[in-house]
Amino acid sequence: MAPETPSLPPIEPAPRIAMGGAIARGLSRSGLASRGVVTTNRSRAKAAELHGLDDVTSVALEDAPAGNTDAAAAADVVLVGVKPAMVPDLLREIAPVLRPGTVVVSLAAGVTLAAFERILGEEVAVLRSMPNTPALVGRGVTGLAAGSTAGEAEVALVRRLFETVGAVVEVPESQIDALSTISGSGPAYFFLLVEDFTRAAEAKGFSPAQSRLLAEQTFIGTAALLEASQDDPAELRRQVTSPKGTTERAIAVLQDARLDDVFTAATDAALARAKELAAGG
Repeated sequence: MAPETPSLPPIEPAPRIAMGGAIARGLSRSGLASRGVVTTNRSRAKAAELHGLDDVTSVALEDAPAGNTDAAAAADVVLVGVKPAMVPDLLREIAPVLRPGTVVVSLAAGVTLAAFERILGEEVAVLRSMPNTPALVGRGVTGLAAGSTAGEAEVALVRRLFETVGAVVEVPESQIDALSTISGSGPAYFFLLVEDFTRAAEAKGFSPAQSRLLAEQTFIGTAALLEASQDDPAELRRQVTSPKGTTERAIAVLQDARLDDVFTAATDAALARAKELAAGG
């Protein structure tokens, strides 16, 4: 009788939820929302996704049209997570009710700190963030850039907020777009590798289900090993690569393909597009 295939531990599906909602979940889990967090969404359906979170009040603007200004007027920290084109109108809506010393954090790609500060004025501290989608499962990395009116205390406060959904890297705003090509777009590069690795398994005769299991769990397990190890990736790779073995032959093919150049070209292309979008292109 063939041995049974060991069952894998269940993994909770990532919620299909916006980045602002992911942060609300992180704050709720961490206990940092004990003073109260208010989220606003245009529709009842989107607002309902956050119902039931401890210390979080989820407001639907179709039920409470003044929800944005009501929330902003009472807030110490305001996260702006709307689409970039909607940012100026939202800032003009909430600017009159913001109290001096309020911290406003942008989640909007391509909108500069100067654009925020121009509308909000000097009495509000502004920071720009660039989280990535693994924040949805508490394993994100967020780039954080401080505006001209944000001091050390404001930066520390916002850093602590984003640490509820992962790691934080502080950078000058001039590096935010470059950071977005690495951590922001990085999950898409990873998923593409998993897709192609899955197809390679299918080409070797494995069923689609087997191929997906082999590819996904290899990447997931390897990432966990990397996190648990004190060694850097190059050393871990050498430990897997026996001299004159099968892995060494495969690595040689990948290195001949100059993956380093491919990733440099890909991130350069993403950075060029980011600059085009910032310029309104």
